[in-house]
Amino acid sequence: MKIAVVGATGLVGGVMLKVLEERGLADHEIIPAASPKSVGKEIPFAGRKLTVRSVEDTIAMKPDFAIFSAGASTSRQYAPLFAAVGTTVIDNSSAWRKDADKPLVVPEINIDAVKADDRIIANPNCSTIQMVLAISGLHKKYRIKRLVISTYQSITGTGIKAVRQLQEEEAWHADQVREAGHEMPTQLDNMPPHSQAYPYQIFRNLFPHGGDFQEDGYTTEEQKLVDETRKILRDPDIAITATVARVPVVGGHSEAVNVEFYNEFDLDEARNIVAHTPGVVLYDDPAGNRYPMPVMSENRDEVFVGRMRRDLSQPRTLNLWVVADNLRKGAATNAIQIMQQLIKKHF
Repeated sequence: MKIAVVGATGLVGGVMLKVLEERGLADHEIIPAASPKSVGKEIPFAGRKLTVRSVEDTIAMKPDFAIFSAGASTSRQYAPLFAAVGTTVIDNSSAWRKDADKPLVVPEINIDAVKADDRIIANPNCSTIQMVLAISGLHKKYRIKRLVISTYQSITGTGIKAVRQLQEEEAWHADQVREAGHEMPTQLDNMPPHSQAYPYQIFRNLFPHGGDFQEDGYTTEEQKLVDETRKILRDPDIAITATVARVPVVGGHSEAVNVEFYNEFDLDEARNIVAHTPGVVLYDDPAGNRYPMPVMSENRDEVFVGRMRRDLSQPRTLNLWVVADNLRKGAATNAIQIMQQLIKKHF
């Protein structure tokens, strides 16, 4: 089969290639595609070199699948052109997620949402994927009434420019410490111009800002958690509110989730449900200081859940802590899992 990766030279695109190799798909014809400035470059893959092609040339090759991680505008422009030649597109951008005619899929939950004639499938936002997977079994058993979500999102969710910003700020601070012979203030006001993905420094800092601010005061990242959760869980009545924070972490996203149910729950039963949810690992032993952290999720495909405990302030409410690598299960791995499920079903 022919499998195209559109946006192959980006941060998520590189992880997609890695996951394709890890999951035994390297023997298929893998076609990396990117913007004109990257066309002709060679990138390593499974012990060989792949030449980056233009998106137009890739469409002409009529791949069986095209996995997109190239931004919403690129997807809106090119995904329908791939679909027109019979390619099944799995898109990692926000372009199609709210479209009622496009399935939004976490394969462990709702792969059945994909119909035989669907040619564009939306991959959810990274913070949504890990959360809905963690709570999906609980929703089936107790039915969720309300979610209060606080996220602590890795800079990798913004892209390579954000990673460079943190690296440059860390290096500059270390140089200042060496020159002064003692610890310097954390404010980087005197730092020379550098890669600026954020309006503020991210080194030794965090800010409650992910995505763009809307007129209602919420951000687009927060709105995605609302809209996508309802669509994936097929329940438009779930009340959801969210606050997104960006933190100076590379390994993955963390989320504090407060879940109110319509039905009473047993804590031991709830823990058992989470522990047996495919793709989820329950890592929850407070007495042993065992709880999920980004450093343990990095380069892993599982969603880790811990700190499960009753909310003592109101009935039928549970607190839990959810961590996952946002570049893998939150993006690349989820997209490729969708493709693998469709290959199994249709090929």
